[in-house]
Formats: sequence, C-alpha cells, structure tokens
Amino acid sequence: MNKAKLIEHIKVLAILVLVASLFGRATFLVRKGDVPSLFSLLPEVKAWKHSEEPQHYIPGNLFEYINGAAEIYLAYDFKELAVGQYQKENSPEALSVEIYDMGNEKNSFGIYSAERYPESRFIPIGSQGYLEEGTLNFIAGKYYIKLLCFDCGEGSDDVLKSFSQEIVAKIKDKALLPPLLQSFPQEGLIKNSEKFILRNFLGYSFLHDGYVANYRLQGRDFDCFIIEGRGDEDAQSMLKQYLDKKSGSDIQRISSGHVIKDRYYHNIYIARIKNYICGVMKVQDDFRQVGDKYFGLLIENLNK
Repeated sequence: MNKAKLIEHIKVLAILVLVASLFGRATFLVRKGDVPSLFSLLPEVKAWKHSEEPQHYIPGNLFEYINGAAEIYLAYDFKELAVGQYQKENSPEALSVEIYDMGNEKNSFGIYSAERYPESRFIPIGSQGYLEEGTLNFIAGKYYIKLLCFDCGEGSDDVLKSFSQEIVAKIKDKALLPPLLQSFPQEGLIKNSEKFILRNFLGYSFLHDGYVANYRLQGRDFDCFIIEGRGDEDAQSMLKQYLDKKSGSDIQRISSGHVIKDRYYHNIYIARIKNYICGVMKVQDDFRQVGDKYFGLLIENLNK
C-alpha cells in the first residue's frame, strides 16, 4: 500500500471510530435520559445520599444482579427492578434498596412468601414485612422491597424502618395480602406459612395460581390448598387433568369431591367449588376425621 492510500485508509478508520463513538454517546444519553419510573420510589432520607447512580434491571438482564436467584423471580413474572445504594454522611453506614415490580400483588406475595419463614420477626409495614439482622423485606401492592444495612450497628432496625416508611409513602397501591388467604381455616394454621405458587403447583404444569398453607393439630402436620382458576371451565379442566394423572391411584368418590391415596401425600381431598379447586393433603389414615373436617371448612368458606 503506497503512502497516499495509507493516509486515506487512516482517515476512513478515524471517521468510522468518530461516528461509532458519537453514536454510542448518543445512545447512552438517550438511555440516561429515559429514567425508569421505578426510580421515583427510591427514598430520600435526611443525612443519607446516593453513593452511586441507581441501577435498573429487566427480565433480560436480572441475572447480572442476582445471578442464579433470578430464576425464581422470573417464575413469578418479574417486570423490573430498581436498586439504590446509599451512604450516610460522615459515617461508614451504608444501605441498599431493591424495589421489585412483580406486576400484581399475587406475584409480589408469591416471591415474598417463598423467602419468608413463619418464625421471622414480622412488623406492620406495607402489606406485611419482617426484620432480620440488618435486613428488612416487605411487600406493598405489586412491589417487593428488600433493604440491607451495612455497618449500621445497634441502630440498624431504626434505619431500615425509616427507609421503608419513606418507600411506602410513595406507593399509591397499598393492597392487603391476597384476599383468598382468608378462606383458609384458622384453627391449627401455622401463622405466616401460606405461600402462593404461580406455576407448576404440586409439580403439574397444568395447575396454576395455587395457594398452600401448613397446619399442625394434635401433633400432626397437614396442608390445605386452594387453586384459583380463570373461570369455572378452567377450574374444571384442571381438576379433570389432575384426576386423569391419578387414574392409577386408589380414588374414592365422596359426596363433596374425591379422596386420593398417594404415596407421598397420604390422603388427598380435592373438589371444585365454582372457579376454585380446594383440598387437604398429607392426611394420614388414622387422621381422616380431621381431613374430613378441614375439607368441609374449605368448601364452606369458598361457597360464602
């Protein structure tokens, strides 16, 4: 290549690099200007400031922030996440805020219920929340919020509560826990054991929107469940598919539904009530009178 051609080639490369850098900068500026609405829920607390720019994540890149844990959030139809990092002025204290938009209150309760424990230290914040050492997790409507305090010492609970109250004040939809939880009988219920499972309830792909609660009575453990269909036909279809899957099992027809002998869940009571499927499971043979009672209570509550 002669000198003239070499100079021309260098000029072309220089122009391409300049265009690429300008295009990249323009793209960055557009994205930076397009501030996610979720950022408006990040709190502003006196004596605390952002230690870095807030971060935003969507389903396509959530794994970059929480890696392997992203799968369970995606299983509950995660929409977006805003992350704020804070530093207290003239102090080593730091705090992170994660605000997950799960689309609706059922899904936010679902992911929250998957991470809480009945023995957690619950506090009245949002729809419900709990405190652990340096951590406060709670739900408010469709949002699941997680706060983590670093080097906050003995005052960490007060710091976490202060931040959470600021977030709740910004959220318009402060729905309570899913109303269907009220249909579970209260006697023997292990408080705060209720869970919502959006898909693959009981391990079957055709069962969706299932609630389950743990019980302990007379020293025995068992579960009650409610599956919410999209309508009567959807609920009937789910029940039929489930009974078909259990066709090789011992199935007893009773006046209110069916009782299925199962190798893992012992006796399973199941019936359709309007657009719901309800049941009791893990009922041992010598505990059938309790299974009968709780099956009847579920049916009664869903018929109200």
